[in-house]
Amino acid sequence: MSNRSWDTEKLVSIIRRVAKDELLPRFTKVKHSKKLDGSILTEADLAVQTAIEKKLKQLDASILFLSEEMTLEEQENILQQPDKAAWILDPLDGTTNFAAGIPYYAVSLALIEQGQPALGIVYDPERDECFVAEKDKGATLNGNPVMKSDETVLLKNAVACVDLKRLPEELAIKIVTQHPFRSQRSYGGVALDWCWMAMGRFDVYLHGKQNIWDYAAGQLIYSESGGLSCTLSGEPVFIQNLQARSGVAAASQDLFTEWTNWLGIKNADRVS
Repeated sequence: MSNRSWDTEKLVSIIRRVAKDELLPRFTKVKHSKKLDGSILTEADLAVQTAIEKKLKQLDASILFLSEEMTLEEQENILQQPDKAAWILDPLDGTTNFAAGIPYYAVSLALIEQGQPALGIVYDPERDECFVAEKDKGATLNGNPVMKSDETVLLKNAVACVDLKRLPEELAIKIVTQHPFRSQRSYGGVALDWCWMAMGRFDVYLHGKQNIWDYAAGQLIYSESGGLSCTLSGEPVFIQNLQARSGVAAASQDLFTEWTNWLGIKNADRVS
C-alpha cells in the first residue's frame, strides 16, 4: 500500500481539462513528424506533456516526472531512483491513431511508489471515459466501480485484442493460421486496450512489446478490476525500467489458463 496521499479527483480534473484543451481541438488537424525510432510525434504530444508536467509539479514538486517524450538518459535516471515516487506520463497514447484521425487514443498517467504502480488514470476524451485505479482499492470508470464479469467464456468463443506486429514471427504466424479464438481486433492504443479489457470489451489480450508509459496505468486499472495478466515469459507485466514488456491477459481464471496454455507460457500462475 502507498504511504502517500493524493487528491485523485483533482488529478482526474487536470487530465480531463488538458485533454479537452490540447487534444480535441487538434484532432484531425495536426501535422506529425517521425522520431528516431520511427514512431510518430505531434505537437499535441508535447503540448499535453508540458501542461500536465507544470500542473503536477505545482501539486508536489518532490515527485519525479517521466514522460514518453523525454530523452532516454532522462528516463533512465528517473527509473534508477526506486526510493522516490515518480509520475509516468504518456501524453498521447495512440499517436498514430490521433494523427490519422482514428478516434482511439488517450492520456495515460501512473504514479509509481516503492517500485510499483500506486495510481493509474487513463482518459479517453473522444468518449469522455476516465478509468481510474488505486492499488488495492479497485478500479472505476467515471466514478463507477469496474466489476469483473462472472460469465465464463471459452477460448474458442473469445473476442481477442492482439497486436500481431510486435509478436515473435513464429507466434504471429501461428495465431494467423491457427487462431484459437472467435474474433480478433487491434486498435493501436495500449493504455485503452488494458482498460477495455477491464470493461470486458475483449476477452483475451496479447501484445508483444509495450513500454512502461504505455502500460503502467492501464495494466494497474485492469489488475484492480480483477483481471489476470503476465508476460509471454510468465512474469508479472510491470517492471520499473525501460525494458519493453509483452502483455498477456484474459477475463477469467479458466480462460487465462486456456489462453496461456495455448501460447505455451510456463509459470503463468505468476500474475499481476
